[in-house]
Amino acid sequence: MADKRLFFYTTILIAIGVIMSYSLSAYIIIIYNYGEFHFLARQLFSAIMGILLMWMFSQIDPEKGFKKIGWTLFLVALAMMMVMPFLPDSIASSAGGAKRWIRLPGFSIAPSELFKLGFVFFLAWSFSRKFTFGNKHTIKEEFLIILPYLGVFLVVVFLIAVMQNDLGQVVLLAITLGLMLIFAGGSLQLLGILFLGVIGLGTLTIITSSHRILRVKLWWANAQDSILALLPDKIANYIRVENLPEPYQIHHATNAIYNGGFFGQGLGEGLIKLGFLSEVHTDMVLAGITEELGFIGLGICIALFSAMIYRIFKIANRLKNQSYSLFCIGVALLIGFSFIINSFGVSGITPIKGIAVPFLSYGGSSLIANCIAIGLVLSLSRQAKI
Repeated sequence: MADKRLFFYTTILIAIGVIMSYSLSAYIIIIYNYGEFHFLARQLFSAIMGILLMWMFSQIDPEKGFKKIGWTLFLVALAMMMVMPFLPDSIASSAGGAKRWIRLPGFSIAPSELFKLGFVFFLAWSFSRKFTFGNKHTIKEEFLIILPYLGVFLVVVFLIAVMQNDLGQVVLLAITLGLMLIFAGGSLQLLGILFLGVIGLGTLTIITSSHRILRVKLWWANAQDSILALLPDKIANYIRVENLPEPYQIHHATNAIYNGGFFGQGLGEGLIKLGFLSEVHTDMVLAGITEELGFIGLGICIALFSAMIYRIFKIANRLKNQSYSLFCIGVALLIGFSFIINSFGVSGITPIKGIAVPFLSYGGSSLIANCIAIGLVLSLSRQAKI
């Protein structure tokens, strides 16, 4: 029997996301002259579809359908990302000067959301064949084993970070790859080498992109006073950067969190959505939730995410098939680090990455992809005694 608790936790988070998509979209509805229930109806439809897909995938026999679904997600999403830059604007929608969505009749789909799940399957399937717990390899042998995956990852970097101008998703996939490697039996030395390589590659992608440099400047404009206060005055004054741009996104997000207090301003009573951050229902949803529902509401969301990730890791621990176990671990890492990266960006701890909060941020592609991921974990949970 599939894990009912995991299904229950996921459904509650989806319901919270639907409610907040209605509450936090008030201003943008007026600006674009949409109907009052425009975002609510779209997110509710995606939520119903997502829950149905989650239930349908949970009924699949892993021995018969898991590999077929995994390879389909990986190859089809990869192919869609490769052809998307060449599609006309009437088919491929743009954001930030890059094409990220493919328009289909009645809805749009972001191939990168489905690819993340396919990529986790690919890593789980491959690592389970290459690495075995208890078998020791030299660092050279491990590097040769991981080399083909690095090639695939470089293709991913090009398709997502360069062609789609979305470094945040690459950071998320890099973290997932590294930690799945450790869970599969790779060494910390190899992880360290890969980490240095990713840092170098990440630095290169930042310094060659004006909008990424701006994001770093905005983050430092908000964070430098707090960080430099820990250093001696001579050092702090030497490295202080003057005339930085105003970090309005982080400023308004942190103000919303502060204004929410313990109990919040009340559902629908938040101010951040009134033009301060026009699309707070997407990437800044945690700030909107905290302002309207307070730290109690945010705490409930954190508790639900923690319970969900705990259940997924518990399922992974009880599965005897290493490929299945690694896949569950990968899904938990995707969901967990998406939440962490977004929350760190909203609170000003790190630069904003533009990563959606699973199940809470407005957006059908992210919601459906995450529901499919949970559905596949539920399918695998039928083989775990929990």
